[in-house]
Amino acid sequence: MADDLERAILLAYDPGAAVDPALKSQAIAFCDRARREPPSSLVSLCLERLHRPSLSDPVRFWLLSALHEALLSLPPSDLPLFLTSLPTLTSYLSSSPPFIKNKLSQSLSTLITLHYPHSWPNPFLNLLPQLADGPHAVDMFLRLLSSLDDDLLSQDYPRDAAATTAAARVKDAMRVQCVPQIARAWFDVITHYRASDPSISASALDVARRYIPWIDIGLVANDVFLPLLFELVESPEEQLRSAAAGCLLAIVGKRMDPRPKLALLRSLQLNRVFSKHYFVCSLAHLITGYAVEALECYKKLGSDNVDGSSAMELLEEALPSVFYVMQNCEEVDTGNVVEFLSSYVSAMKTPSQKQLVYIGQVLEVVRDQMLYDSTYRSNLDLPDKIGREEEDKMAEVRKDLFALFRSVSRVAPDVTQVFMRNLLVKAVGSSEMNVEEVEAALSLFYRFGETLSEEAMRTGTGLLGELVPMLLSARFSCHSHRIVALVYLDTITRYLKFVQENTQYIPYALSAFLDERGIHHSNLSVSQRASYLFMRAVKLLKAKLVPFIETILQSLQDAVARFTTLDWTSKELKSSGSEDGSHTFEAIGLLIGMEDLSPEKQSEYLAALLKPLCQQVDSLIADAKLQKIEESSPRIASLQQTIMAINALSKGFNERLVTTSRPAIGIMFKQTLDILLQILVVFPNIEPLRNKVTSFLHRMVDILGASIFPYLPIALKQLLTESEPKEMADFLILINQLICKFNGSIAGILEDIFPTVVSRVFNLLPSDAFSSAPKYNTEEVRELQELQRVLYTFLHVMATHELSSVLLAPTCRGYLDSIMQLLLFTSCNHKDILVRKQCVQIFVRLIKDWCKKYNGEDKLPGFRSFIIETFATHCCLYSVLDKSFEFRDANTLLLFGEIVVAQKVMYEEFGDEFVIHFVSKGLPAAHCPQDLAEQYYRKLQGNDIKALKSFYQSLIEKLRQQQNGSIVFR
Repeated sequence: MADDLERAILLAYDPGAAVDPALKSQAIAFCDRARREPPSSLVSLCLERLHRPSLSDPVRFWLLSALHEALLSLPPSDLPLFLTSLPTLTSYLSSSPPFIKNKLSQSLSTLITLHYPHSWPNPFLNLLPQLADGPHAVDMFLRLLSSLDDDLLSQDYPRDAAATTAAARVKDAMRVQCVPQIARAWFDVITHYRASDPSISASALDVARRYIPWIDIGLVANDVFLPLLFELVESPEEQLRSAAAGCLLAIVGKRMDPRPKLALLRSLQLNRVFSKHYFVCSLAHLITGYAVEALECYKKLGSDNVDGSSAMELLEEALPSVFYVMQNCEEVDTGNVVEFLSSYVSAMKTPSQKQLVYIGQVLEVVRDQMLYDSTYRSNLDLPDKIGREEEDKMAEVRKDLFALFRSVSRVAPDVTQVFMRNLLVKAVGSSEMNVEEVEAALSLFYRFGETLSEEAMRTGTGLLGELVPMLLSARFSCHSHRIVALVYLDTITRYLKFVQENTQYIPYALSAFLDERGIHHSNLSVSQRASYLFMRAVKLLKAKLVPFIETILQSLQDAVARFTTLDWTSKELKSSGSEDGSHTFEAIGLLIGMEDLSPEKQSEYLAALLKPLCQQVDSLIADAKLQKIEESSPRIASLQQTIMAINALSKGFNERLVTTSRPAIGIMFKQTLDILLQILVVFPNIEPLRNKVTSFLHRMVDILGASIFPYLPIALKQLLTESEPKEMADFLILINQLICKFNGSIAGILEDIFPTVVSRVFNLLPSDAFSSAPKYNTEEVRELQELQRVLYTFLHVMATHELSSVLLAPTCRGYLDSIMQLLLFTSCNHKDILVRKQCVQIFVRLIKDWCKKYNGEDKLPGFRSFIIETFATHCCLYSVLDKSFEFRDANTLLLFGEIVVAQKVMYEEFGDEFVIHFVSKGLPAAHCPQDLAEQYYRKLQGNDIKALKSFYQSLIEKLRQQQNGSIVFR
């Protein structure tokens, strides 16, 4: 069978063999059958074959894999079967390729895990003498120790409880039996092979590094081992240098109580290594690890004792090297070092003069680490995919750096201010600072503002009074670059509160926004950002800008003129984005909309702006009447931008100014509205234009007040030409605004449009509830759901703004039944609890509006009986009896409160008529005991609504327990 097995292994697993697929399948099946042999038989077979000299490596690997699996289930009584062959097997395979030796070491590791020390008492003592056989035997032994660490001992990997117990057992046995001998073996191997075979010495160092965390530290941190390690960290062999540094780092990171740990760190005298900068970068992890451990000792020991001071001395010896590593060594993990520096700064409660110097160096590190790579300078100026990725990556890196910067600012505010002053002076005064350095300086100054109080910002505390004026007048040689220009604008915006208080600097701030550093910057994204930030500046400074309005308008003249001289075929127009310029017009509107301006000047400025914009619209409309213009045409994009500009301009004006104090302004906006409403007539089906005109109409409702009424019929008529769900929802939102603004005054207009609105909405909405199945989660369904939600708001707004009479108008009454049934169904069943609450509130208002107390003549015959017999029973009783009505939910409790209010209102309006039906018929039908029904009636008669709500909730919970299924709720 053995020969057959060897052939089968080669047919099945030799990657270089070209084998017929059917034959390969047979070979694999044969190998699998062999693997299913009893463990003892399989071990015997594998051991016998593994000693044959003619075996190929694929066969050896398969046999070792099978052996490893068999050993997992080999009974302890059969263990000698393997152990007697082990010495010759390890010797025989020690010169095999690495993957063969690794597989053997994995098998040995498994045996140690399962059987050491009880069934296999001395594996290490048996293997140690073999090290004298030469490098192959040493290599095999080191691989075994590495495999054992990987599979069991290392705490770097998550282990289950059984593995943790096994690891503790093996470690305890090794400590008692053989760890000192193994440590001595490491030393001998490292010493013996450091010159003849450095890779073996490096492997021994790596194994020592793995075991140091749990062995007696004195076995390596001693007068024999440490000198060897320090020799090797200065070795010309990079492999040895790195491995020795790893051992030292493991010694440094050994878990210990702070005082013994401090003694250990002191004994290492690592400062002798740190001072040699010519190879410090190769020891970066050791340097930062040592600093972290020294800091931990300091934090645990405290600063008010000798040991704490000693820990700080060790730390400060390492800090210069930490700074050097951060600024000069690419391979260092900057994230870990930044975390260490943050911890260091946080530990400095009242820093000494020496520590303040170090904190200053921390700021230098922060600045250096946040510099963009100059390789990407052009990618960042006109951002492409690479540039955007670089910005995203840097934004992530800077999160921790800015957090560290804020910590330094809190601990050492004076040092931070001096650092910022030096950085800004250099950036402003030196033509040698490049794009990346200037951007970093400005970004830090921007973040510096986050650390200041509003009072400090306003008064210019400390050096701020010098730095902000310096910033405002700065013109950097690299200001044309996008990332510099953008952060500059954001930074001056952050410090505008200082300008607000110190108005002599307003001209400087205005220049920064308006000249080539801002709105007139050559980069479009900078120009647009400047427009937005300038608008924010105007909002903040307001009346203080009145003396500068003329200057501002002259500076913006070309930006404004661009809207009336657009080349409709221009590629720039197509790519510039529809938001282009709207913030500029909003800023101008805020400026010229102030009453501090004389009426004459205000009218002059507004006319000068509106006239060319309206002419632009007129021209486009005239062209459209002569020839059809497609929705994708640049002319449509131009028209959108013009409407947005006018809309933005109007945001600076309010209703009192436009309609009362300066009606001439109102006339101008009415004329503009007249022109823009023509767009709805000429372009009835172009959605983006409809949206923009609707948005402007919202603004005009706000500022023209009741004087907009003559314009509403044509506007609403044109907006109702479209019947798509989204357009209908937008239309209802406009109507809701009109109702909230004008209340009953809008009744006549509402009566005219109500039948059309309701019929179209009902035609669009499905007759049954929306399905929650994933396949129905489409854009179309979401638009219908939004329309439904807005419809309920529309009916609620009507009911709560004295417009319920519209529903009773002859032209509207035909829709009443459908509306009542919809409101009833929704108040009982809708998934959105807040929508249900809205519908209950609507019913409450209609009861108050349409029903006379007790038996008077109602406005709507039959409504009273519908409320008492249907609404009260289904909504106020059955819907809350349903177990889906969850009292633990906050929104459901709000709905429940409205339902209780509805009952109280019905009792107040209908008296005994409601009581007879609800208390004498409704509650008994829900199996309510007579005594509880009487208690409910008494609570209903009282004036304590909270007590009524509390009792009714307890009543419902009791009825749920008694309910026997004879009532079908919902």
